[in-house]
Amino acid sequence: MVLEWDKYEALARQAVCEGVVLLKNEKEVLPIKKNEKISIFGRMQNNYYKSGTGSGGMVNVPKVWSIVEGLQAENICINEELHKIYEQFEEIHPFDPGVGFGNEPWSQVEMEVSEELVKKASDDSDTALVIIGRTAGEEQDYINDRGAYKLSENEADLLRKVRNAFDKVVLVMNVSAILDMKEIEEISPDAILYAWQGGEVGALGCVDVLIGKVCPSGRLADSIIRNIEDASAYGNFGDTVRNIYAEDIYVGYRYYETFNKSAVMYPFGYGLSYTSFDVTPGSTDLEKLDSLSINAEVTNTGNVAGKEVVQFYVSKPQGMLGKPALSLVGFLKTETLKPGEKCNLSIDIDPYTFASYDDSGVTGFEACYVLEAGNYTFYVGQNVRDIKEVGTYTQEETVIIEKLSHQMVPNVSFERIKPAANDNAFIISKEEVKALPFSDSDEAMADRPSAKDYTGDKGIKLKDVRDGKASMDDFLAQLSDEDLSVIIRGEGMGSPKVTPGTAAAFGGLSQNLKNFGIPAGCCSDGPSGMRLDSGFRAFSLPSGTLLACTWNEKLNTDLYSMLGMEMNKNNVDFLLGPGMNIHRFPLNGRNFEYFSEDPFVTGKIAAAQIRGLKKSGVSGTLKHFCGNNQETCRHTEENVISERALREIYLKGFEIAVKEAGADSVMTTYGPVNGIWTNSRHDLNTNILRKEWGFEGIVMTDWWSNIGDVGGVVDKTSFSRLVIAQNDFYAVCPDASVNSTGDDTLQALSEGLITRGQLARMAGNICRVLMNTNAMKRLCGEDYKVEVVGFEDELESDDLSDVEYFEVEDGTVIDLSQVDTTKGAVYFLGFDVKKRGCYYIDMIGHSDLSRLSQIPVGVFFQGVPCGSFTFHGGGEELSIRRKIFFHSKYGVMRLKFMNGGLDLKELKFTFQKAPEKDEPLENFEEYIC
Repeated sequence: MVLEWDKYEALARQAVCEGVVLLKNEKEVLPIKKNEKISIFGRMQNNYYKSGTGSGGMVNVPKVWSIVEGLQAENICINEELHKIYEQFEEIHPFDPGVGFGNEPWSQVEMEVSEELVKKASDDSDTALVIIGRTAGEEQDYINDRGAYKLSENEADLLRKVRNAFDKVVLVMNVSAILDMKEIEEISPDAILYAWQGGEVGALGCVDVLIGKVCPSGRLADSIIRNIEDASAYGNFGDTVRNIYAEDIYVGYRYYETFNKSAVMYPFGYGLSYTSFDVTPGSTDLEKLDSLSINAEVTNTGNVAGKEVVQFYVSKPQGMLGKPALSLVGFLKTETLKPGEKCNLSIDIDPYTFASYDDSGVTGFEACYVLEAGNYTFYVGQNVRDIKEVGTYTQEETVIIEKLSHQMVPNVSFERIKPAANDNAFIISKEEVKALPFSDSDEAMADRPSAKDYTGDKGIKLKDVRDGKASMDDFLAQLSDEDLSVIIRGEGMGSPKVTPGTAAAFGGLSQNLKNFGIPAGCCSDGPSGMRLDSGFRAFSLPSGTLLACTWNEKLNTDLYSMLGMEMNKNNVDFLLGPGMNIHRFPLNGRNFEYFSEDPFVTGKIAAAQIRGLKKSGVSGTLKHFCGNNQETCRHTEENVISERALREIYLKGFEIAVKEAGADSVMTTYGPVNGIWTNSRHDLNTNILRKEWGFEGIVMTDWWSNIGDVGGVVDKTSFSRLVIAQNDFYAVCPDASVNSTGDDTLQALSEGLITRGQLARMAGNICRVLMNTNAMKRLCGEDYKVEVVGFEDELESDDLSDVEYFEVEDGTVIDLSQVDTTKGAVYFLGFDVKKRGCYYIDMIGHSDLSRLSQIPVGVFFQGVPCGSFTFHGGGEELSIRRKIFFHSKYGVMRLKFMNGGLDLKELKFTFQKAPEKDEPLENFEEYIC
């Protein structure tokens, strides 16, 4: 297996080109012509948001291209005088990365510009390019205010002045999610390009589109509305205690196309091109329910080669349930079509795709997917507004498509919206969603599978099960109750039992489990590339939203196949992604990780990415399962959602990825849905996921999550509740081989609250997945390595697979006398901290260089540059002291020797204090990590 790094970068760049969305292009100001001179405004011109914040954005890269650098690389003439003014501004107002996790500012301070400066620039150039940037992410929702969801005062003032002075104005939006467009619409730039966040080469792909090197083919995976007050979830988002999903299934375009079309500025599926296409219905077969198919002919009617996205929608009868005016049932992207070239596309439509779930029994088929009697009219087009009728399938009587059962019922009653006819239009009516008694606990307690009695070691290894020489039941019978309690603990972050600096290890984390041939699986944060806190370089991919806007399944599969090969290179088995939650509301900070407001697009793109990872022998973890549509108070706020909305919207993408791509890893959320924390829901993790969908994989918690039950009682040590729900392991514990967090597993087993059979079932889930991973091959000495061509990294010569871990406590001394300190050398130390907290760390050494010589030692902890120990020459022994805060049990420190000439002696650690309970991290800003 060969990973060609230049092809990896090229494929990511292609994805950016196909995912950026051209919303407006009046007077054909784009593409930029080679002979044009461009004045670039906006302080983000020299920076670029490669991703949003939090775990999904922490990919260590050597360089992130800026849009200015991309234009210069293409020899586009830019206004250098103006560019220098922005560079001078940045010297005084440097880019602010924020302090701590989830505390990054939404936007950077924008430079104030005078009318004179803008006028001078317009006299000296043809076109103005204005760049604005936004970020948000984990733990940080947007707010509906300036500098966040809205333009800042300086950004609005800049855009107005540029609009007044220039005949041609292009706005590029390097943003994590859709922003307020009302003020931008009023200012009216000639062209608007949603560049999203495209990873480390995102700016290059953006430039490819700006200059016409690639014809844009991105299409919106969300609707853009004029006023946030018109969003369907407005008024039901942001509560810190409970959010009622009163909009029910009417999310995004399903709401606007049914009730409020005038609210939309740019419709779902919309996007412009530098060419034009004609999409016309072709032959259809809508006679038999089990063989529905639609064809379409696509013709490039313009003058430029390009790709088109063809979208298929259905309008369903209102019936007793009520339906959205339109629902997406399929999409395809063409290959590149030359001017005048045609192609034919065809899709088969599974009735399950457009069936409706009856959670109340109003159709006579309670807890079933049904097709109500009436006409189902299909359409084909280029977005949800630009469609042509294909034909109609008539269902003579209501039929069951799939019979299910009540799961995850709401614990409180509420009113949800429903269409009511009014003069050939729909208005909003309301219907009650009734609360039903909790049934999850009773069902869960009754689900107590048996297991073979404990036999002790019979010599069966997990490899024997993999190779068909022994049964899984016989293998598991060898594991003691203690072994079974260990295997349901994940370990991390930065466990030394797997690739240093990764998010978690799971599986064979004790010597006894390893003796049975159970490997330790390695998980790395994602979804847009690997988070390697050791300092190793990884490739930063485009955000989930951008990749959804490609509407290109094959491209996503190919790109994530390359990511899979990169994971192999780093001995990583599971990516913690893709993110699967729905863009329910524009202010969700984590929307950049997720795909779309539409569950069908979400499921199809996620399935494509899972197929790509599996193609390379690794896998991904679908997250966050389910209803994680707000970051504010995400650990505790309750989401109240009807069964129908769960089935048709919030679970549907996960279902598609499991059924179509064989996804085998899922992560539950932090908070509760309908009264019970998701990691503790038997109906979610067993009944729906495994029994209904046929899932045969592992379910993990989110990191250090609460474990919650009915009534809001939470306890991080109640692992027995995970066992009952079949949430296979808790992520993460400091040391999984012992009960380092005081979990109740063995106590609950002795009291009969849980059974050995339930524990063995979870151990079986874990082992079945692990025995087919590269982790198993590593343990068995089987080859799967990837040859990497064209990869350059200053750490590449260092092998982290055998980093030495030192136990650290008060008074620990580590000998550094044999460390290579020549210029450019790098040394790694792994730490196993016995007493977490604040330490003095003294680096002791000397240099025989001249006294005025400066010998810095760069320090990176968990991949983050943390400062330096700077020695001087003169020959005497020096002790350079820094403060360090160990907040995790494990960590990896990288020392880089910048100049050479230093003889090191040792590192000495002196314990200072442990942080107070709930003490904010801001109190430790003086520490180097």
